[in-house]
Amino acid sequence: QVQLVESGGGLVQAGGSLRLSCAASGSIFSINTMGWYRQAPGKQRELVAAITPGGTTNYAVSVKGRFTITRDNAKNTVFLQMNSLKPEDTAVYYCATARDNFLFFVASWGQGTQVTVSS
Repeated sequence: QVQLVESGGGLVQAGGSLRLSCAASGSIFSINTMGWYRQAPGKQRELVAAITPGGTTNYAVSVKGRFTITRDNAKNTVFLQMNSLKPEDTAVYYCATARDNFLFFVASWGQGTQVTVSS
């Protein structure tokens, strides 16, 4: 299991932007799918975005066109650029890694970072 350290969460007004980062320890970053889940109070945890080692991306319908996930294998870091944020994006965002292409079978979780979008 790798350790994942998240940063970049915070408070932003609707329509604004945030950029989340997730840095992975160890030497297996380049062979793992990376991404984020999020969970709001009273809601199920949902996949937000994922990126495979080859750069293929997968997004939740609710964020498609607004969020962009990228990875920098040299820095063992994955980024989530969140634009046009909406109050319904408010949640704790958890970085995750998996060996499967769709981030279904999560091997490691980050500590979570709070994203709050005000109206």
